[in-house]
Amino acid sequence: MFQNYLKIALRHLSAHRGHSAINIAGLALGLTCSLLIYLWVADERGIDHFHQNGDRLYTLYTQMFFDGKKVAGYGTPGPLPTELERRLPEVEAASGFSYNSINTFRAGNKTIKEEGNAASPAFFRMFSYPLLAGSATEALATHESIAISASMATAFWGSPAAAIGQTIRYENKKDLTVKAVYANIPATSSWHFDFLLNWDYYIHETGWMLDMGNLGPSTYVLLKKGTDPAAFARKITHFYDLYADPNSKKETRSMLGMEPYRDVYLHGHFEEHHLSGGRIEYVELFSLVAIAILLIACINFMNLTTARSLRRAKEIGVRKVMGAVRGLLIRQFIGEAMLMSLVSAALALLLTAILLPAFNELTAKHIAFPGYNPSFWAAFLGLALLTGVLSGSYPALYLSSFSPIRVLKGATPAGGRSGLFRKVLVVFQFVLSIVLIVSTLLIARQVRYVQDVNLGYDRENLLYVPIEGDLMPKKDVFIQEALRSPGISRVSMISQSPTNIENGTINVQWEGKDPNATPMFTQAAVGYDFTRTMGLQIASGRDFSRSFPTDSDSYLINEAAAKIIGYKDLVGRSLSQWGRQGKIIGVLKDFHYMSLHTEIKPIIFRLGYRENYFFWFLVRTQPGKTREALTSLRSLCGQLNPAFPFSYLFSDEEYAKQYANEALEGKLAIVFSLLAVLISCLGLLGLSVFAAEQRTREISIRKVLGASVASLFGLVSGEFLALVGLACAMAIPLSWWAMHSWLQHFAYRTPISWWVFALAGLAAVLVALATISYQALRVARANPARTLRSE
Repeated sequence: MFQNYLKIALRHLSAHRGHSAINIAGLALGLTCSLLIYLWVADERGIDHFHQNGDRLYTLYTQMFFDGKKVAGYGTPGPLPTELERRLPEVEAASGFSYNSINTFRAGNKTIKEEGNAASPAFFRMFSYPLLAGSATEALATHESIAISASMATAFWGSPAAAIGQTIRYENKKDLTVKAVYANIPATSSWHFDFLLNWDYYIHETGWMLDMGNLGPSTYVLLKKGTDPAAFARKITHFYDLYADPNSKKETRSMLGMEPYRDVYLHGHFEEHHLSGGRIEYVELFSLVAIAILLIACINFMNLTTARSLRRAKEIGVRKVMGAVRGLLIRQFIGEAMLMSLVSAALALLLTAILLPAFNELTAKHIAFPGYNPSFWAAFLGLALLTGVLSGSYPALYLSSFSPIRVLKGATPAGGRSGLFRKVLVVFQFVLSIVLIVSTLLIARQVRYVQDVNLGYDRENLLYVPIEGDLMPKKDVFIQEALRSPGISRVSMISQSPTNIENGTINVQWEGKDPNATPMFTQAAVGYDFTRTMGLQIASGRDFSRSFPTDSDSYLINEAAAKIIGYKDLVGRSLSQWGRQGKIIGVLKDFHYMSLHTEIKPIIFRLGYRENYFFWFLVRTQPGKTREALTSLRSLCGQLNPAFPFSYLFSDEEYAKQYANEALEGKLAIVFSLLAVLISCLGLLGLSVFAAEQRTREISIRKVLGASVASLFGLVSGEFLALVGLACAMAIPLSWWAMHSWLQHFAYRTPISWWVFALAGLAAVLVALATISYQALRVARANPARTLRSE
């Protein structure tokens, strides 16, 4: 029986090659898109899931309540890991983890810059980063210990084994001993670091991290087996109270929360003081896109199969007369659909293997084709069979329902409910396609908006040069010599990257301040000529100047800070930060110093010369002379700081990194929306071929009676264009709602203009018209005599 059904299916596919090719191509493209998205989603969901203790690893975060506001973040005090181990018996181990930093190392005659962090001695017992040499207990045991990656060990000494016990110079100020070499960090880790320093040494070097009142690095805990995570979370909620000033106001205190470590990558976004999504939103979005594209492909199959039911009506009638029951016919037609689905799946696998390198480049991933993973093959085979069942179910039920008497008498079952169902499916797939087009256009507009928006400063021709080694004591010499160098117009300094200034404080006082108010201010230390180097605008007052010695105790604030302070004329008013009494000398017009996802916050700038609290030179280059400026800076840094390789960052590139997710989403949306439209058009092409064949006699008679080619073209194409128009009307409110929700993640966003929907609808209509025009024109221009003679 099976062999007989297989022969019938193969003969049918062979007899209708064009129809079969369209069906197989549509399913193959749908499965390819779904497979690529599945691999991307699986990779995203697999990040940080390789740690053996993953079910007991937790990330701590701080919830802060001040001035009636609630915020939260992963910043914690530097001594917190030690205090947790000391005070809480449920904690098996705890580790701090610092910001990523790029540091200079020298061994022998080699000097290399590497990116890394600091961590507690328990780090390698908590996390599953395999050691190739050395031991987990000694890796970070002392201030002089350092653990390095296999690639760093190879770069300096040729192999991991040769690196153990070697001395390496850190930042030209301290000799460290390599105690462990770990395997290169896998792509499935959200962390990527080439060295780890001892935690205690790091926080003592930093200084301010020793205070339990200052937040900055991250803290991770490994709970003992059998510990109830929910009970432990409740227990640590008020852990900070043990170290708080008993006289401090209750509304300004902080609380401690925790989240499974493996969830942070996808669920790491805070809305006020609660966790509320993150990258998981992109994962869910593209999972829906994959389902939508696969649905479009399945709809094509249903449409094309039911549309061509007339071709098989007599076959079904004869088989029913010969004794075939409906169940057998259903199994046969679903089997044919599954056969086509399996052929499409094989083609999809080939396309995926071919496209995967380009897809990896597009998504900045390292996804390997999971050819040796049995679960992948089981899942993919299940998807292919499910696609066959879904796409073949309605055609099977419809075809098997034909009455043999009516069919054999010539009363064909075309039209009716099947025709209406086909129209509904066409509308549905074009609704999905138009929603994808609108989403693509608005995502692209938002990405362009954040690229072109006026930030309040000029990020073009602006460089960040790290202040390291001997550059700090020679900072004035550097500035003087740089200003004399070709290609450089201005130089200043700052304590944080201007693209992402995050450090905040509530310890700010001013004349007339409400004693119960505790607003949060962002703060940074800057050098002379900061505003002109950045291209900032002064709303009132002046910049820091060497002509005013008292500026060492003065402040610049932005307009957002001025609104909080409340005075109309702020210049000359007193202001105190951390007990440092001074005056406001100027108010800067608001500018974006963080991502456009957040509103502009109040910020205070102080002159940082007194504490030498600088990490970056800001260098404004002359337009068109960046190459000359870099040559000058490289030479100058080589003279003043020979132990450190010259490095720099471009301001515009650092700004763009903040929107890497949106840029990736835009690229993927463009690719998959185009493919969705292509698949929809394949189905429309098949339906237009069938419709043209069905109406050939009618059109020939109309032509004999005097109908023009234009009117006949409209007759053939009008029905399909009407369906696409209906799809546009239904897709507009749906796409508006979807994109309105997406744009709410940005504090500053592009408007949703009417022309976006008009353009998407027009594009859908034009693509549909282009798809069906050839068939419509071919039928309209056919010789009616030949057609009627053949009839």
